[in-house]
Amino acid sequence: MSKKSNSLAKGVTLDSYTIDRVLGGGGFSIVYLAHDPDDKKVVIKEYMPSRIASRGENNEVKPTSDTNIESFAHGRRLFFQEAGTLINLKHPNIVNVINFFRANGTVYMVMDYEEGVNLQNYIKKHKGKLSEALLGAVFIPLLEGLELIHSSGLLHLDIKPGNIHLCHGAHPLLLDFGAVHEMMHSRQFQPNQVVTPGFSPIEQLDPGGYVGPWTDIYAIGASIRACIEGTSPPPSPKRREKDTMRPAVSAFKKKYSIELLEAIDWAMEVDPMIRPQNVESLLSELKKIKSLTQNDVAKEIE
Repeated sequence: MSKKSNSLAKGVTLDSYTIDRVLGGGGFSIVYLAHDPDDKKVVIKEYMPSRIASRGENNEVKPTSDTNIESFAHGRRLFFQEAGTLINLKHPNIVNVINFFRANGTVYMVMDYEEGVNLQNYIKKHKGKLSEALLGAVFIPLLEGLELIHSSGLLHLDIKPGNIHLCHGAHPLLLDFGAVHEMMHSRQFQPNQVVTPGFSPIEQLDPGGYVGPWTDIYAIGASIRACIEGTSPPPSPKRREKDTMRPAVSAFKKKYSIELLEAIDWAMEVDPMIRPQNVESLLSELKKIKSLTQNDVAKEIE
């Protein structure tokens, strides 16, 4: 069943919200634009693991077979628990979760709607080559938000340009917390893991591989590199077999500072033990690079 036919129709009411249209989604969720009773726009994320569930009568979401019941219930339980945690994570660079609830046999997360541009689309439009000042203006605040996530005992586990939103004025927001998990859990017991080739490090793909702050840090490094190169980095399994990716310090040395390029290479080490082990370590390196005022950055992305 396609995502379109699996999605809720315009005009459907959830709790006190009315669906306007589908914004997008991934393998585990569908994201909608909706509005509340005061006509304020909101974003609603629905737990919908398309490989193991489908929508039936009365918009009910159900596992597609008996063998999928346990996995579906486990993912639904995690989504609900994590939404309850995220609603208390308040930071200017983390999307604001305002509500969560059960309905239709699944769970929903409600977030503030923010006008702006998706970083992945911006990279595509400019074919990479984003300025060092803009990179600093985007990723330093994002890391500060990520630091709060980690200090709360959580990992994002799906950081990529497509999950970074630039609001008006180039204010960055980290989006899509559908993959969030508690720290130090083995992936062997995470059947609903999200993997994005190029941005997910090797420990996120290995059964039983242990994830930690270093996992999100790899994804940050890969996202910064994508902003420069215009394409996704090679998948981490290929890099482990034979790493043909040129280090950033040699590939981009003519246009970017050594401080920025060394930070990218450090964050993207294949071996998780060699990477920065916490956000603070990477932040201290990125804060050495050039920066612009917020007004200058806002003009740059117009």
